[in-house]
Amino acid sequence: MNCYEHPLNEKVRTMLRLEDLFRKIEFFSNKEHPIEHHSAIVTLFEILSVTSRADIKSDLLQELERQRKTLESLRKSPKVSEEMLNQVLQDIHTASQGMLNMTGKVGDNLRENEWLMGIKQRIGIPGGACEFDLPSYHYWLRLDPKICRENLNEWITPLFPIRDSFKIILRILRNNEKVFQFTSNDGMFQKMGQECAAHLLRLKINETLPCIPEISANKYGLTIHFFNAEPGHKAKIYEKKLEFELAFCTL
Repeated sequence: MNCYEHPLNEKVRTMLRLEDLFRKIEFFSNKEHPIEHHSAIVTLFEILSVTSRADIKSDLLQELERQRKTLESLRKSPKVSEEMLNQVLQDIHTASQGMLNMTGKVGDNLRENEWLMGIKQRIGIPGGACEFDLPSYHYWLRLDPKICRENLNEWITPLFPIRDSFKIILRILRNNEKVFQFTSNDGMFQKMGQECAAHLLRLKINETLPCIPEISANKYGLTIHFFNAEPGHKAKIYEKKLEFELAFCTL
């Protein structure tokens, strides 16, 4: 099944973007080739930009505390595994302490590195990271890959408390879902109701079907248009019968 996630508020949208970026940087930073390490650097700057837009640290701490209180209230429920509950609460405590131990704003360790900030400024220009623009960066990329990986790890590690925190919140969000099976016959689906007041939609389509969804939603309702998956061509409505799974996830 192909899964398409659609955030319904800015907080979840930011966490999904960070999740995607951290997945990429963890992949590229462990590779060998200079182009892969360049991709890691570019992603690092993207993470810095996303975390600079709002007080991400405060928002995550508040959400973790809210989830802790909610989970603590479930202790007396016979339907809840105490072992699993304790593990999640311990994960929340560890993540919260990690962020509380962060000094200054998120990414200050990167902003204080003049060499990295010089690269960031040039990378914003199309083709601006060429060797004649950034000879020192060109030299670094061709060092022993082990050295590059160590440097990347040094720059990324201070951001891990942020990563660990949003991963816990997204895990709780995805696990707290109401799943429905629906059918579309004309390439469009609409729904109104309380379920639409969720924080995240997760739509699953059989991967063998050549179609993609376009989702428009708010707390009152949602509309999904299904299009033929034809890259390079103008989108056309997928008019065949389509069965799909739709999950409404709420924090």
